[in-house]
Amino acid sequence: MPNSLAGFNRRPRAEAEAELLACCASRAFAADVAARRPYTGRERLAETAAAAVRALEWPDVLEALAAHPRIGERAPGDARESRWSRQEQAGAGEGGAGLREALADGNRAYEERFGHVYLVCATGLSGAELLARLRARLGNDEETERGVVRDELAKITRLRLGKLMEEEGR
Repeated sequence: MPNSLAGFNRRPRAEAEAELLACCASRAFAADVAARRPYTGRERLAETAAAAVRALEWPDVLEALAAHPRIGERAPGDARESRWSRQEQAGAGEGGAGLREALADGNRAYEERFGHVYLVCATGLSGAELLARLRARLGNDEETERGVVRDELAKITRLRLGKLMEEEGR
C-alpha cells in the first residue's frame, strides 16, 4: 500500500509505528506520533515528529542513536534506513584516507566523552564540515550536547519522514 499521508493515516497502528521507526528508531517516538493520527498535512506530521523527538526521555534518545552508524562508516544492509543513512552521509567519504582517519578518531573521542555515537544531520555536508562540527561539539558540556543531539535527531527525522512519504507515495 502506498505510504501517502492518507495511506499513513489509515494504516493499523502497529504498521504506522513500524514505518515511523525507519525515521527515528525510538519506540516511544513511533508510538507517540502514530497515536496522534490523522494528520492534515505533511508539515503537521513533520512538526509533530520534531516535537516528539525533542520530548523524548534520554533513554529513548539513546535507543534511537543505537540505530545510527558512526559518521564515516557505512550503514549495513538494504533496509530503508540503511539506504537513507548512506545517502545522508555521502559527503563523509570525501577528503581521502586522512579525513576518514580523523573522523574515526573524532568518533572515538566523542563516544568516550559522551557515551554514545556522534549524531549529526549529515545531509549536504562535506567530510571536512562533519569533522569540524564533531570537533566543536567535543567542547560541549553534557547538557548542551544532549540538546544538540535532540535537535540533530529531529532534523534527520524530518528528512526521513519526507523520504518515507515520497518513496512510498509513488
